[in-house]
Amino acid sequence: MTATVTPARRVRSKLFGATAFYLLGVIVAMAIVFSIIRPDAFPTFANSRNILTDVSILLVIAVGTTYVMVAAGFDLSVGSVLVFAGVMGAKVMAATGGEGWTTVVIGLVVALISGVVWGVFNGVCITVFKVPALITTLGSMGAALGIARLITNGNDIRTVPLSMIKFSVAEFLGLPWIVWIAAVVAVVGGVVLHVTRFGRRTYVIGSNDEAARRGGVNVNAHLIKLYALSGLCAGFAGFLSLVRFSTTTITGHSTDALQVITGVVLGGTSLFGGIGTVAGTVVGMFVSAVLNNGLIVIDVEPFWQEVAIGFILIVAVYIDQRRRRRRSRA
Repeated sequence: MTATVTPARRVRSKLFGATAFYLLGVIVAMAIVFSIIRPDAFPTFANSRNILTDVSILLVIAVGTTYVMVAAGFDLSVGSVLVFAGVMGAKVMAATGGEGWTTVVIGLVVALISGVVWGVFNGVCITVFKVPALITTLGSMGAALGIARLITNGNDIRTVPLSMIKFSVAEFLGLPWIVWIAAVVAVVGGVVLHVTRFGRRTYVIGSNDEAARRGGVNVNAHLIKLYALSGLCAGFAGFLSLVRFSTTTITGHSTDALQVITGVVLGGTSLFGGIGTVAGTVVGMFVSAVLNNGLIVIDVEPFWQEVAIGFILIVAVYIDQRRRRRRSRA
């Protein structure tokens, strides 16, 4: 007699797979260790708020990256697109003048458009001109950052509207608004990926793009949309970074792509496509965030953070390959 699987159980299984469950245990274990080492600094509300704020901007990027990787794509350009979008938004706001919300909205729109343009560029190169995603996004990573530096002569833009500065320090329920915005992006991204036709087509393309074509899906058009979405998220993250720091931080995002891809893969999204959840990505991003924060709190040199993230990515890819082999044997 076959056991009945309820819709609620299917949803929980789809959104919160075994990977995310195990990663939650890893996060708890790291938190316990860091709390024991520095009980005066790590297990505090102020530090928890710092972790949430630090992960927010990268989480926005990671939502778009999840879509691309579920479709068996790859995007290394997100960190540079973030910088470019922030520079364009800051430049336009400075040229527009004014300290009110109208100027801020104009800057936001420009940042979003800037991200989408790079995303579409990546998508067209990959689908129309058949340039591999790794090469395309590696090239656009250098180009976007180079153009941003040319526009600013390599100097950060530190003039932003007063209303943006006020918003950067505003809080809701004790947390900065950036945290809540990132949470909304993650929830919306998860819902769209898991319950809409757009999301289902993304999974189908990642599993078997030829089968998707035979099923009537315009694979090239859909992939361009996915890379545009990735660019949109990076552009939005660039504006949020501008909000948080009130400057463009041109040199501060060199490892963003590495951290995002590490978090997405840790969260259970396969490098080979067809598998992944936004909920898993959220948990995966917190693994890196808690580790980075904990290392800082216990006074470990910043260089060790990069070493840790690099090795975590290697382990995550190894785990992904083992999962893939198990599924193939099954």
